[in-house]
Order: sequence, then structure tokens, then C-alpha cells
Amino acid sequence: MDHEDRFVDIEIKLALQEDLVDTLNQTVYQQARKIDQLEAMVAKLAEHIRNLQEAGQNPINERPPHY
Repeated sequence: MDHEDRFVDIEIKLALQEDLVDTLNQTVYQQARKIDQLEAMVAKLAEHIRNLQEAGQNPINERPPHY
């Protein structure tokens, strides 16, 4: 294998690695956005439960309506 072939192989591997890194970065970004959304949802639910408890209702121990 001559030097030219080795350089081509290295360039191909580098291009594949760059593509993989871009894909991983996109995945991490999407997961971070989803985590942010889920954290906001949990915070809203916690606030809702606090408001219900302050109003004298306790949704945690409340029986479902079909009982």
C-alpha cells in the first residue's frame, strides 16, 4: 500500500468519525431538550400538588372516583 492509499484511508476514517461526532452531538442536544421539558413538567406537577395541598385537598391519598 503506498502513501496515497494510506492518506485516502485516513481521510475516509476521519470523515466517518466527524459524521459520528455530529450525530452524537445532535443526539445529546435532543436528549438535553427532552430533559429540560421533563424537568419543567415535574416542576409544574409539584407546584400543582402543593397548591392542592394548601387548599386543603390531598390528591396523593385521595381515593379514585370509582370507589
